[in-house]
Parts: sequence; C-alpha cells; structure tokens
Amino acid sequence: MTVTNSDSNTNVHEIADRIYRINTPVSLPGDDTGFSFNQYLILDDEPLLFHTGLRGLFPLVREAVAHVMPVERLRHVAFSHVEADECGALNEWLAVAPHAAPLCGQVAALVSIGDLADRPPRALADGETISLGSHVMRWIDAPHLPHAWECGFMMEESTRTLLCGDLFTQPGFGKAPITENDILGPSEAFRGQMDYFSHTKNAEALIGKLANLAPRTLAVMHGSAYSGDGAALLHALSRELCREQASRTA
Repeated sequence: MTVTNSDSNTNVHEIADRIYRINTPVSLPGDDTGFSFNQYLILDDEPLLFHTGLRGLFPLVREAVAHVMPVERLRHVAFSHVEADECGALNEWLAVAPHAAPLCGQVAALVSIGDLADRPPRALADGETISLGSHVMRWIDAPHLPHAWECGFMMEESTRTLLCGDLFTQPGFGKAPITENDILGPSEAFRGQMDYFSHTKNAEALIGKLANLAPRTLAVMHGSAYSGDGAALLHALSRELCREQASRTA
C-alpha cells in the first residue's frame, strides 16, 4: 500500500491485476470509528475509474490516480448509481481527462447523466461488455440494490473482480486494502444502525445474478475489498435480506 497524501492518508493498493483501490479515510462527527471512500482505477489501454469520489475529495483522488498514471489518459468514468460519492466529481474528471466520457447504465444516462454531465455518456445495457484492452468490463443492472432505480455494477471478467458499489459497506477506515476475513458481519452490523437498503422484493434474484458471475474479488466502495468465494458471500447476504423481509411481513 502506498500513501499518496500524508495529510489525508489517501492511499493506493493493487488488489488485482492492474486494478487499484484508492482509499481515503474520513472522520465523522461524533463517531470515533471513522469511515472510508474507495475508488477503483483499472489500468489498461483505455483506463477506467469506477466511482469519482465526492467533489471535495477530487484533489486527493486525482493525486492518487496520478501516482499510477497520467490523469489525462483516463477514458471511462463509471459508477454504480447517481450519488455524490459515486459521481459527484464527474465533471471535474471530464475537465482534466479530455478523452474521457461517463460510463453508466441506460437508466442513469436517461434520467440524470445526459443532463448533469459536461460530456455525453456511454450507456450500457444489462449484460453488455466493453473492452478496455486486456480487461473486459460487464455491466449488470441491479435496480434498487441496495438503492436507486438506476443502480448497477461492473464485473471485470479476466480477474473476476466485481465492482459492487455500496454492497458490503463497512464502518472504519478500511485500513486493510483487501482481506480474506469476514466482511458480511461488519457490514450487516453497520446496516442495522443505518439501513440504506431499499428492501426491494427482487433482491434475491438480483444477488443471484451477481453470484452466478462467480467473483473472486469484491471491490467494495466503503471498507476493505474482499478476496475469496464472492458467490458464497453474496448468497449469505441474500439469506440475511430474505430473513429480514420475512420478519417484516410476518
């Protein structure tokens, strides 16, 4: 792990072949456990950044990207859904990367990004792939999982890395860039305190679709990324959500 800013402790770590987690720990008012924001940079012929970070974090994330490659090489700025930490700095990235364009699902492009972004987005259909060179990215629609109609995720197929956004959000600073330890327990405990899931009736089917991709790495937006049997962990999350839904309707 390389610290790219000693004041913020923003850091970069390669979690899979040329896939870099950029992590910025933050302190929250009245909470001594802290929190973290992650972006993922895929280095290839057409580099991709998944999550822009908040606008306020842009200088830190830009500095971290520049540690790996010249920022002007960026070609795709992707995200799971429209939220400040997901795409708040989108236009800042488009300004420093003249050949970059937003990359998102069709719903996000239609209802938000076509208007919000300074450059037209490339919209991907469910299951559509895009080649970055040696990495191939697949878009997976996941409406309302965990929230937002336009929500979706991306799978890098050669490394089997699932860029899974807000799923498995963990409290704390995410000091371990990648772990084989349990992340479901901490993420469910956090969700119990601050329930950010939409409780969609389609959660089981959507998680099953993600699990069928057999990810080996779960690139989490908040906390440590996970290395191991990603399908088993996704199914475990699905069981937790199904039990909760059953208790709500009992």
